[in-house]
Amino acid sequence: MQNPFDLLAIIVIFLTQACMIRKFLAAAGRRLSPRAMVAVRWCVAAFYACMSVGFLLGFSFMVKRLKLPAVPSQVAGAVGQIWLFASTAAYLLYSGFRLLTNRVRGPGFNPARRRLLNATGGALVAAPFALVGYGAFIERLDFGVREVDIPIPNLPAALDGLRLAHLSDIHLSAFLSEKDLARVIDSTNELRAHLALVTGDLITAVGDPLDACLRQISRLRADAGILGCMGNHETHAGAEGYAEAQGARLGIRFLRSRAQQLRFGDAVLNVAGVDYQRFGKHYLDGAKKMVAPGALNVLLSHNPDVFPVAARQGYDLTLAGHTHGGQVTVEILHASINPARFLTPFVYGLFRSGGAAAYVTRGIGTIGVPVRIGAPPEIALLRLRKA
Repeated sequence: MQNPFDLLAIIVIFLTQACMIRKFLAAAGRRLSPRAMVAVRWCVAAFYACMSVGFLLGFSFMVKRLKLPAVPSQVAGAVGQIWLFASTAAYLLYSGFRLLTNRVRGPGFNPARRRLLNATGGALVAAPFALVGYGAFIERLDFGVREVDIPIPNLPAALDGLRLAHLSDIHLSAFLSEKDLARVIDSTNELRAHLALVTGDLITAVGDPLDACLRQISRLRADAGILGCMGNHETHAGAEGYAEAQGARLGIRFLRSRAQQLRFGDAVLNVAGVDYQRFGKHYLDGAKKMVAPGALNVLLSHNPDVFPVAARQGYDLTLAGHTHGGQVTVEILHASINPARFLTPFVYGLFRSGGAAAYVTRGIGTIGVPVRIGAPPEIALLRLRKA
């Protein structure tokens, strides 16, 4: 597992599912014969074996390790993860509701109120599955444009108002079609950006349509072209070298520990890129040498956690993705609660550190469960402004 949240989630799921199985078998045992119960136990064991395998296939490194085909593995992973997460949430909600209502039930309990409480309990059980349906079929494909002004101290006049189109985490796979990606590219082109930037995770796993993704990205239209960096899923798929070479043939320059200087009037924009920086490792080794004195220095890094280091090294702006904005985010007391919070404080939006800035986009696609809730996909249009 990559972070403590993964382990915590698996423990909660395991304990909850064990309680569900125990209660289901106890209820079935009161109604069925011992012979029928043997068949029921085998069916339950087979069902959970399938769901467990599916859950594991939701992690792309398992698909690569077992050399499985991408699409069926991703579909199986989604089914397993949706069932285990949604049923766990439903059981916990219902159990909490029953715990509260049992305290108010008494000998003279109103039958009408009892029916209302039973209906409410049923609605709580259905709610997680309904929410998953909304996140999978509606919000997941609700591509929108977010325009953000980024104030930068001492910004050269020639760069004031420069428009950067920022895409990330495309994940062209079983759950994002080339047709959907084409819609994203068309919408991006309508923004008339000066420069297009892509910060990694073009695909999810080995066998995903990387060539189709590169072909669509190459359709981006920007005055100064298309620059990008690699994400962790290019690393997992062993596709970094191929993506770099094929991208170059299509006019996409992937910056792998190198920088590209672009001139706008009398000002220089120096864009540097690094391959995926693993969480918890020593960040940005050798990246400081790519900082160009006198230029506005922009760093492309899939992992947003590098921002404090990038700021210390002299980068004025860091652009990143990776977190999907949490992908499933709940607002509680004006605070965002999502799995990405266990990885990094830089989950989504604009961040500042002294005179340096970072923007972390929610990206386009999904990973694992093909659901977005509270974190719709976005095309980011960033405008540089003099602070």
